[in-house]
Amino acid sequence: MTEVAVVGAGLMGHALALVFALGGHQVRLTDNDAETLERAPGLMATALATLAEAGEVDASWNRQRLSQAVRCIPSLRETVAGAKLVVEAIVERPDVKRALYGQLETLIDSDTILASNTSNLDIFPLVPSGLQQRTIIAHWYTPPYLCDLVDLCPGPRTDPAAIATMRDIVTAMGKAPVVFKQMVQGYVANRLQAAMQLEVYRLLDEGLVTPKDIDDSVIHGLALRIPILGIMAKADFTGLLLMQQGMKNRSYTPPQPRDHSDTLDALIASGRTGVMSGKGYFDWGDRNPEQLFQERDKKLLKLKQALRKIGPMEGRH
Repeated sequence: MTEVAVVGAGLMGHALALVFALGGHQVRLTDNDAETLERAPGLMATALATLAEAGEVDASWNRQRLSQAVRCIPSLRETVAGAKLVVEAIVERPDVKRALYGQLETLIDSDTILASNTSNLDIFPLVPSGLQQRTIIAHWYTPPYLCDLVDLCPGPRTDPAAIATMRDIVTAMGKAPVVFKQMVQGYVANRLQAAMQLEVYRLLDEGLVTPKDIDDSVIHGLALRIPILGIMAKADFTGLLLMQQGMKNRSYTPPQPRDHSDTLDALIASGRTGVMSGKGYFDWGDRNPEQLFQERDKKLLKLKQALRKIGPMEGRH
């Protein structure tokens, strides 16, 4: 068991606290926003109930045991004191992260590992020199209590032992770490998602399709094959000669990177910011966010359990 401190109790932070608790660790969770920290136990309890209903956690797990495994503490100093692992899950702003790292340098023990959950930022230039050797990126996918992928990246001065320790921790919790030799901006999954998102913005902004057209194309096409074949094995089954010819016969130009989408900007300007506001690309009706997240989690669990039985197609490396 490791003493784990999670800094940031928002969408990812509270979920990561739950993951580490279920993995057998003692967790302390903090946030500088009192309302966010106050909301975290309820969100964790809802996710735990969904996991329990699906038989994914031991029957002894209930709200009382969860409250003993995860303590919500307003004080950053008290949260990180004595922790062997500090998980940073705060907003993706360089200035805010830099300020937090500066605080942590004076608060955490000399052998504590600092693991950032950053999605895209190269955090290592923001980290004080005194923390460089024990700072890593450990990037999880949402919801982390269902998605098993964890990206592990060292910085230029990271001690390899820190990466090895984190790999062992997440592997022991049943997760699937991908260990990079260096910082890879966007990792693999986020790079693929970013490329797809460029296409999505272009298709919508040019008025060629609707949001439902896009989701139908993914759900009834890509999504059926990817869980079994991934991307590279799918190419083998398609045939590499056909893949090669497809590149030569490309009939359109992929979109260039952009810093905005007219469609996206218009939705946000009208207050449609996604599930938390009740509307985004779609209208989610009168269901509150907790109900929507729970429905999503239940469906993902059924899919995960089915895929576990089916298993992927695996070739030799």
